Amino acid sequence: QVQLVESGGGLVQAGGSLRLSCAASGRTFSSYYMGWFRQAPGKERDFVAAIRWIDGRTYYADSVKGRFTISRDNAKNTLYLQMNSLKPEDTAVYYCAARPTSTSQYTSWGQGTQVTVSS
Repeated sequence: QVQLVESGGGLVQAGGSLRLSCAASGRTFSSYYMGWFRQAPGKERDFVAAIRWIDGRTYYADSVKGRFTISRDNAKNTLYLQMNSLKPEDTAVYYCAARPTSTSQYTSWGQGTQVTVSS
């Protein structure tokens, strides 16, 4: 069973940076996509970024392109999201998720970590 544990959230001023981490366990992830999603109060959960584990190909939402970078450490089975030039509208709970490459739905989710950007 896949387990995902996020860390690294917090309070930061606009223009600042944070790095989120997601420790993954329970299986090997070579045939998985790993992603980051976020949910602001009163809004739906939105896609932020994803990475294909086996080759590192990345995908981003338009709202974060050029500011956020998703990466992974194969040896540590850890997913990262480097967030730069943060804006108040980036405030949300950020979730790590995983899905097999053979499916279209993310099947495993972390518990989330709060990111708050003050203006």
